[in-house]
Amino acid sequence: MDNDHHKLFVVTDFHLANRNDDLKQYDDFVTDINATIAAETADGTPAYAIDLGDLSWDLYWYSNSFALAQCLTQADRIGCPLFHLPGNHDNDPYKADDWDAEQPFKDDVCPTYYSFNLGRVHYVLLDNVRYINTGGAEGVVGERNYEGVIIDPQMEWLRKDLSYITDPSTPIVVAMHVNLYRNPLIVGGSQLDLLSLDNGSALQSLLARFDRVEVLTGHTHLNFTVEKDNLMEHNVAAVCGTWWWTGKEGYADNYICKDGSPAGYAVWDQNGTDSQWYYKGTGEGRDYQFRTYDLNECHITAAKYAPGASEEDLARYTGSYATARTDNKVLINVWGYDPAWKVEVSENGIPLAVTRVSAKDPLHLISYEALRLDKGATPTSSFETDATGHMFEVTASSATSTLDIRVTDRFGRVYTEQMIRPKALSTDMK
Repeated sequence: MDNDHHKLFVVTDFHLANRNDDLKQYDDFVTDINATIAAETADGTPAYAIDLGDLSWDLYWYSNSFALAQCLTQADRIGCPLFHLPGNHDNDPYKADDWDAEQPFKDDVCPTYYSFNLGRVHYVLLDNVRYINTGGAEGVVGERNYEGVIIDPQMEWLRKDLSYITDPSTPIVVAMHVNLYRNPLIVGGSQLDLLSLDNGSALQSLLARFDRVEVLTGHTHLNFTVEKDNLMEHNVAAVCGTWWWTGKEGYADNYICKDGSPAGYAVWDQNGTDSQWYYKGTGEGRDYQFRTYDLNECHITAAKYAPGASEEDLARYTGSYATARTDNKVLINVWGYDPAWKVEVSENGIPLAVTRVSAKDPLHLISYEALRLDKGATPTSSFETDATGHMFEVTASSATSTLDIRVTDRFGRVYTEQMIRPKALSTDMK
């Protein structure tokens, strides 16, 4: 088969465990991704997929009898060949040793790190999780703690693997679970990038001689990108959104990640040495690439969004959204954003100043924290809304003006919305 031109579907963080109506919600994901695969390959272009880890959820391997074998049965429903790599939740929670804990993955799935070529691209799939799992023993689930690091023997293997590639113009794609960089901070409108992976600088040094390296990561349940020299990290949001909570029966009936991204996957078009990509939300159209909020309408109260909770309890999570505002500001969440994108807003034909900010997504706040509190539960800290740097703010002249929003991605594709205000905040909003 000629793979010089191929499509790549990047999926991550399934967290399948037979809980939270996850298998029912997963049916929607399978229907969506298989329809996209069919559309993207209608001209005969071959398609492949990479799973960036956390296909399973170690905490429920034994209590729910739902481990890697059961998750693989579900993953096999994706309609193209699928390459796997391990995440921190794909380890045996009874084992307090990295080598032993990853044995089921090696037995049931595939090697924990390996490489292959598709067309002109060299793909490297790495295991960058050292599973510690303090207290784990036979019949006892440990703390499931871990480190994000590429261990020395694997780094030596990678050095040797890359030594066989003599042409520095060869496209390199490195896929791994734990993010290389942290969720970026926005300081004075500019992005501040800080390494997350323990030996991330050593990895970058190994890759420095190549003209272009794309790094695919998951783990965070967020979308973000970081560009440094010859390298671009694409941290991809989760298939499961917020661990399947917001789509569970009786909750928000939506699929949303901690940064407000729709749950979904990335689609890559690799043609020779040219790469293009976009993020596709489950159940959403190809052109759904941003969401707008009328901040005058984003006053989040328990009375409106969590009547079973107290205002005090909800305000611990909602921050500035706990206070009503009338400053006519609008927030735009552009989850696929990178610095080559452009965000433009006009009011009555007059351009407005657009400022990049770091902010929490109000839809996620009312879809997860508010509804967990409403049901008398405490939101899980690692599932809470994260401030994200793919947010943009403008100030309108009035509370009722219509705004024309135009977002252009790095490949020149344009996405628009005529935002009619006031625009209500609700769990079914777009």
